[in-house]
Amino acid sequence: MQKYVVRNFERPSQQLLSEYGKLDVSTVYEAQGKQGLVNPNIKPIQSNKMIVGPAVTVICPAGDNLMIHAAIEVCQPGDILVITTEGNGIAGMIGELIVTALMKKGVQGVIMDGGIRDVRQIRELGFPVWTKEVLSQGTNKIKGGWVNAPAVCGGAIITAGDIVMADDDGIVVVKKEDFEKTLQLSNARLQKESDTIAKIESGQISLDFYNLRSVLEAEGVVYYEAEAEVQQNGKA
Repeated sequence: MQKYVVRNFERPSQQLLSEYGKLDVSTVYEAQGKQGLVNPNIKPIQSNKMIVGPAVTVICPAGDNLMIHAAIEVCQPGDILVITTEGNGIAGMIGELIVTALMKKGVQGVIMDGGIRDVRQIRELGFPVWTKEVLSQGTNKIKGGWVNAPAVCGGAIITAGDIVMADDDGIVVVKKEDFEKTLQLSNARLQKESDTIAKIESGQISLDFYNLRSVLEAEGVVYYEAEAEVQQNGKA
């Protein structure tokens, strides 16, 4: 297959990204019908960070980061670099120097289905990274791959320009054709959650406003006033 770099692609509007920035991963995931999550093995190296932006995708041979250097050139401010490897790559594909270059380009963060190193330095820089491995093992720069080709990262298919959102809960992907629909459903979900909070504040409990008592009954769950009643009925 021809190895290549795609320099330009259509990015979502800043207005759309601003609206998504008011959401979170769990809300978007639920709104999409529990779809779009990236494998939870890819975890943040920091806490209390949230990024949302268009994906720039990179596919590298395991243990070789040449294509990451190629991707830096095409990144624009606000992009999120999504990196995956062919094969089971866990080497430190990015470190302090690459992160510094990405920050200079205005990249928001990195999602890495593979390994990184220089974690302390990257944390000190305040640059958000989600990764599968932390390993000092270095890489080569001799093998070609792809930039902005469709990539599988953490089990999710991501194409250049898809919206990627990452926070402490994980990572979710919104496909281009679903931008508006997912935003509408997410906002509706936020309104529903706001209504639920109002019910809780008014003293209502979830068993009632979710109509869960009938579910308990259907499951054969019996209420007793005290543990002694359980013993008397021989159910302990």
